[in-house]
Amino acid sequence: MFEINPIIFQLSNGIRVVYQKTDAFVAHMGVVIQAGSRYEKPEEEGLAHFLEHCIFKGTTKRKAFDIFTDLDSVGGELNAYTTKEEICVHASFRKNHFSIASELLSDIVQNASFPEDEIEKEKEVVLDEIISYLDSPAERIYDDFEALIFKGHSLGYNTLGTKETVNSFSRENLLEYMQRYFTPSNIVISFVGSISVDNLRKELENNFGSMPVRDFELFSSELPAFESFHLRETKSNYQTHTVIGGRAPSYNDNSRRAMTLMTNVLGGPALNSRLTLSVREKYGYAYNIEANYSTYSDAGFWSIYMGTDKKYLDKAIQLIYAELELIRKVGLSAKELEQAKEQLKGHVALSLDSNLELMFSLARSIMIHGKVDSTQEIYRQIDEITLSELTEVAKAFYAEANLAELVYEFEE
Repeated sequence: MFEINPIIFQLSNGIRVVYQKTDAFVAHMGVVIQAGSRYEKPEEEGLAHFLEHCIFKGTTKRKAFDIFTDLDSVGGELNAYTTKEEICVHASFRKNHFSIASELLSDIVQNASFPEDEIEKEKEVVLDEIISYLDSPAERIYDDFEALIFKGHSLGYNTLGTKETVNSFSRENLLEYMQRYFTPSNIVISFVGSISVDNLRKELENNFGSMPVRDFELFSSELPAFESFHLRETKSNYQTHTVIGGRAPSYNDNSRRAMTLMTNVLGGPALNSRLTLSVREKYGYAYNIEANYSTYSDAGFWSIYMGTDKKYLDKAIQLIYAELELIRKVGLSAKELEQAKEQLKGHVALSLDSNLELMFSLARSIMIHGKVDSTQEIYRQIDEITLSELTEVAKAFYAEANLAELVYEFEE
């Protein structure tokens, strides 16, 4: 069994670093900033994602062309992503090119200059991304559902923003947002690869250690009470799309482990999940049906997604509600619980098989919990989940009064 045993330290300015040594020839490094879309003000919807795009468009010492070619020219890859709670700029490269990657990432997150002409060009790119997203109902329905789950709160913002907000963004908006959140105490550097920890510390200190320390405060607003909804909207689709779900525990809630296991049983990636066996295999009502659980610092939400032919829609929804009721009222047997635990452990092991995903996971663990649990500790926590915990979670979060439903029906 691969054991997670990272080295964790801080640079002189307070940036936290997590390092997992591996024998791989390829290394992965990420700079994660707690600056995702939930920390945007109402008029800034989409600004974090737009910053992620524009951060590659030039620095005080590099033009956009240099940023894109410095690492690519030695066979490395440079990328970034934005979520509700974080922006991550990351690189993958042969380990002997660590110095190139470290200096490049450092320059990008500290010295982005946001040239006006590049900003205007990138607006067109992001607007095209929004159009592409609007043209994909299977993706759009997730975001629309989450917007309703967290209605009136920044957690409900679309990470991409809107056409109106994107068009309104200026260079000053980008610089101010970066100034607001890109500060050492709000940054984690994650590294998975094969170099000495002394070299890692020295290189990172040289590139990131002089980043100035600033006071900052994450923008936050009170989470509104959940209001159940059951909505059907007509779209120009060839298939109906359905999401059923509701609020769920945050990643700071101890019941998150039971919720994770229950979600896995209900509609996880395995072919033996309850919804797959019922809706797809037994009745053939849907090709794609899955359950998901997303967590944030103060809230979470769970969802079941299904794409189906309109003629099977109501029957398939009835099957979903029947499975939720069965789990809520009957629960799992002791044997089913043990099988579910072993399956979840297997999924944990598979997730550790990707060093890139491991790098992301380590960064999130430090950002969220300030520590990294070992594989054995994760397994122990899974083993400690009880039937009573699962029953409590099911009754609380699968209760009829706490369910919400959004359906995209196609135009006839």
